[in-house]
Amino acid sequence: MGMWRWSSLGIGMDLRWAVLPSAGLDWKGGQWARRKLLVQIFGSLPGTDLPSLARVCTTFRRILRTDTIWRRRCREEYGVCENLRKLEITGVSCRDVYAKLLHRYRHILGLWQPDIGPYGGLLNVVVDGLFIIGWMYLPPHDPHVDDPMRFKPLFRIHLMERKCATVECMYGHKGPHNGHIQIVKKDEFSTKCNQTDHHRMSGGRQEEFRTWLREEWGRTLEDIFHEHMQELILMKFIYTSQYDNCLTYRRIYLPPSSPDDLIKPGLFKGTYGSHGLEIVMLSFHGKKAKGTKITGDPNIPAGQQTVEIDLAHPLQLPDIENLRDFSELSRIVLEVQEQVRREEQEEEQRQEEEDRSQQAASQPAAKPLGGEGAEGEETAAGAEGTTQNKAPASQPFVLPMGVISRNEDYPRTCRICFYGTGLIAGHGFTSPERTPGVFVLFDDDRFGFIWLELKSFSLYSRIKVSFQNAEAPSREAFDEMLKNIQSLAT
Repeated sequence: MGMWRWSSLGIGMDLRWAVLPSAGLDWKGGQWARRKLLVQIFGSLPGTDLPSLARVCTTFRRILRTDTIWRRRCREEYGVCENLRKLEITGVSCRDVYAKLLHRYRHILGLWQPDIGPYGGLLNVVVDGLFIIGWMYLPPHDPHVDDPMRFKPLFRIHLMERKCATVECMYGHKGPHNGHIQIVKKDEFSTKCNQTDHHRMSGGRQEEFRTWLREEWGRTLEDIFHEHMQELILMKFIYTSQYDNCLTYRRIYLPPSSPDDLIKPGLFKGTYGSHGLEIVMLSFHGKKAKGTKITGDPNIPAGQQTVEIDLAHPLQLPDIENLRDFSELSRIVLEVQEQVRREEQEEEQRQEEEDRSQQAASQPAAKPLGGEGAEGEETAAGAEGTTQNKAPASQPFVLPMGVISRNEDYPRTCRICFYGTGLIAGHGFTSPERTPGVFVLFDDDRFGFIWLELKSFSLYSRIKVSFQNAEAPSREAFDEMLKNIQSLAT
């Protein structure tokens, strides 16, 4: 076979000795030892590199048919720890599982947001035993924000019956049925149900609605007395059910974290009045923190930035008695809002002066860009230092009189508060505007937001699920993802 090295794979050994007989060595025993060694070496390599090895020589190709190699790749790359012996019954090998299931559909693993108008959603595609399953994650029933997430399967892919991958739609209540998945492009795929009659119920649309209502809200329509809330619920059912699980999904990433972050960023469940509980992603951007909707509603659709927290402007709340007075809290927040407005004007003027003074420079954009980044880091660090030095470990907290909360079981102590803004809009995302509010940090897993103009309070609780294949490859990739989902929402 000649001289061949794995320099491209980072293995610089000459493999001739492992294939050709050595002088003075028993052929049968030596052959077995060499084969065993090659099985171990091949099994330690990424599965994507093995096809090129099969083209090197007949011996390599024969050895690569060893199921032990592919069983190890299934386990180490995709976490398949099932007893794979049951595959022997169907005649499907571990190599088939790797090549025709895991490797083929590897690009759809991770977190995704479905394109369902303003409502969005959170889909987690995982390897589950010998299946790839798409789980739709749903918030707990309103207003129990601290309850765990609910989830239901939308599709699954497997090799249990045939040697080619079988896609099944799991929507409805009649069991798995024929479906299809198409990978449209990088970070985007679509699903299609080929038997939508399996989604229908014998009692017609009325039975389908009542079943959906019990699953979505945990109650019947008779339990909901608020007429506007009834209209919103019915509207969501009509809109979402028309898709029949034929959806397009776009990849989303979990936010990157930093030791300087106020709390760990991530996904949270939040209360949104008549709209129920929604999923929000909290991320940190220098001296700002942003809450982006992963699920949404007809007023503020999924993808929009629901709240923005100004970490450079902590708020000192009044004592507990004065905090009950809404006008006192409003006065404090509006004073900070005016201060922020003045600072922004001064910053704009300063920036204009710098631009004018640097017009003659050979690289006019280089210095302002670096200075701006450094300033952002310094401001954020300064704000954090201020909050750590001045804020007590905890302070009493109570909602002012007149502020409405869907959940009265909110914490009665908080760590710190910041000035922030919340996005409000009319139905259909008409006349959107950012209005002042108060970000309240309760602990590492809960925060709140007081919407000053709405006299409303939202409570957010962390989603404690370990999502795999959800890390952003870079900070730039995460920022680009945020920008993309927001542009799709407008």
